[in-house]
Amino acid sequence: MAIISNTVSYLDGDTLLEGFFAFDDAISGRRPVVLINHTWAGRDEFVKEKAIKLAELGYLGFAVDMYGRGKVGGSIEECSALMQPFIDDRLTIVKRLQAAYAAVRLMPWVDDKQIAMIGFCFGGLCALDFARSGANLKGVVTFHGLLNPPSDSNPASIVAKLLVLHGHDDPMVPVEQIVAFEQEMTKAAVDWQLHTFSQTQHAFTNPKANNPDFGTIYQENSDRRSWILMKNFFEEIFASS
Repeated sequence: MAIISNTVSYLDGDTLLEGFFAFDDAISGRRPVVLINHTWAGRDEFVKEKAIKLAELGYLGFAVDMYGRGKVGGSIEECSALMQPFIDDRLTIVKRLQAAYAAVRLMPWVDDKQIAMIGFCFGGLCALDFARSGANLKGVVTFHGLLNPPSDSNPASIVAKLLVLHGHDDPMVPVEQIVAFEQEMTKAAVDWQLHTFSQTQHAFTNPKANNPDFGTIYQENSDRRSWILMKNFFEEIFASS
């Protein structure tokens, strides 16, 4: 096994974006691709490591750049400022992900009929918004993702299967948001799953998360269990083609 990784530039209009991809060159032929949506911090080492881990599973991992030029926030204030324009105009999320989706489909290692997406925190919201837009995805997985829909959401257009991985004690995703999401997806006849982990707050997959006052705490068991659930989910959806 030899994991090859690199950055790749692509465009959303005039905005230059820098994705990060990884794949195992010991595997011949095309393979499924998993796009990875970053937290509000930007396309940092955390999501680059996820791309490499996905490559080790036999997929092409592609860490999306939402902010442009690989920009990363270094504080709560910086991260919030980077994310807020996308929260204010949710259509910009879909447009930016369409650019990433188009870029990965052109890669020579990618089976463009086998595309999935995962997202962490803000990235979970991005992944769900892209699914709600009717994007041709096999599946979407969110880790401690935000679940509230945009005002113009049309969940009936979702073709992707959904796996939501949630911390029971996440202060950023209250019970009311969970219930509303379940009702939204059930009404739209979406194939969805939601797994809730006890004693688990926001950002539970990030070993560097350690801010009890902010509600972001790493939880080793939930991190490990959620990754296993994701792997099983991908084995199912990619085998069903």
